Amino acid sequence: GADIAALNTVRKHCSRVKGGGLARAAARSAGLWALLLSDVVSDDPTLIASGPTVADASTFREAARVLEDYLAPDRIPPAIRAHVARGLTGDIPETVKAGDSVLARVRTLILAGNRDALAGAARVAAARGYAAEVLAAPLTGDATQAGRMIAGRLRAAPRDRPVAIIAGGETTVRVRPGGRGGRSQQLALAAAVALAGEPGVVLAAGTDGIDGPTAAAGACVDGDSIGRARASGLDPERALDATDSNPLLAATGDLVVTGPTGTNVADVVVALRGAY
Repeated sequence: GADIAALNTVRKHCSRVKGGGLARAAARSAGLWALLLSDVVSDDPTLIASGPTVADASTFREAARVLEDYLAPDRIPPAIRAHVARGLTGDIPETVKAGDSVLARVRTLILAGNRDALAGAARVAAARGYAAEVLAAPLTGDATQAGRMIAGRLRAAPRDRPVAIIAGGETTVRVRPGGRGGRSQQLALAAAVALAGEPGVVLAAGTDGIDGPTAAAGACVDGDSIGRARASGLDPERALDATDSNPLLAATGDLVVTGPTGTNVADVVVALRGAY
């Protein structure tokens, strides 16, 4: 359930490279250039790859709070617990902060991000005759709610023309024990439940080709996905509540498997519906 900022707060304080660590390691070099592809919705360089070449405002105390808020004590690896404890007492230096001299000869440039991927998807949709809308607000928060929102917008769109609703970002899933899937699969299943029996297709996938601890990049569902699931003896609502989307979407033939793409500009959602 933790968002990318919370995850990165912990990562930065458990790495020699993140949180400005690369800039610190290269402090005696002639200069350092970082060219970034952004996988975070804000394109904030402190969050991209956990900010190896920029200052970090977070602290060991905040990292400890994230661990306390999202993990039971017995779920925190002992080495991580000990490392953060040493940071709290000052035995380990903090991450690089604004004004540190190690940043003097560092340049960090963002080459592309999620909005570029969405713009590309919109161009392709428009070329194929769809009235394309790119949602201005990034997809964040609960993946199930995001999937329902996308399906609702698709159902409410004008029916006299083909429409494409395009969105991107990075949602979250609070995984239940035993649940298998990822945020894109969870979003797609939620959209499929909301679209059951209706015309329309929703693709939700990670641009890196990896969605959670699965082999899938995401899923592409339609108005018949839930019918196929029920015909196979599966309960879509139960799978959604259990954050167990992967087995159901595998059974319905809706998983999208690309393999790792070698790049990452966060997640993309494309919802399509023809005129009727």
